[in-house]
Amino acid sequence: MAMIDIESIDFSKGLVPAIVRDVRHGTILMLAYMNEEALRRTLESGESWFWSRSRNELWHKGATSGNRQEVVAISADCDRDTLLIDVEPEGPACHTGSVSCFGDDRSERLDLSPLMSVLRDRKVKRPEGSYSSYLFNSGTDKILKKVGEESAEVIIAAKGESGWRLTSEIADLLFHLSVLLVDQELEWSSIAAELESRAK
Repeated sequence: MAMIDIESIDFSKGLVPAIVRDVRHGTILMLAYMNEEALRRTLESGESWFWSRSRNELWHKGATSGNRQEVVAISADCDRDTLLIDVEPEGPACHTGSVSCFGDDRSERLDLSPLMSVLRDRKVKRPEGSYSSYLFNSGTDKILKKVGEESAEVIIAAKGESGWRLTSEIADLLFHLSVLLVDQELEWSSIAAELESRAK
């Protein structure tokens, strides 16, 4: 966990806001409050602790629900009176069961950034035994051939196969398209921006 100096934080008003973010994809999970003791316990335990304003007591996130948050890093804003806490959550952050208290349910969102990170690493390091390394070593023509083959498989699956088969083939196509993007030094964010520009 990236450490922070407790003494550097301005607790002059008693509590400071703590913005909790999922370190894996940047989703803001919740806003809570910390006093000096909550921050100290967080640093000591490696899990998030807050001050509950409604119960007027320290609160270990997930102690009751099991939805704990492993703290990866803590940073402060320029005024040293607001904290940003990056966590790896073990369950939903919100008491309603939503991933985020802001209603950002990622179940309907496709996040390919972890895959892209792995593929960029494979392109540079080319470890033996890796399928993506094999594709990068084979060159752009091979990658394009696989994109074409997987596109055909999607069409075949959609013409009478089960939903599971179509899901699997689309996943294969997205994987190979991701390899192509990395090969061409492009990002999915560029594709998203292009689609947004076409919205009417």
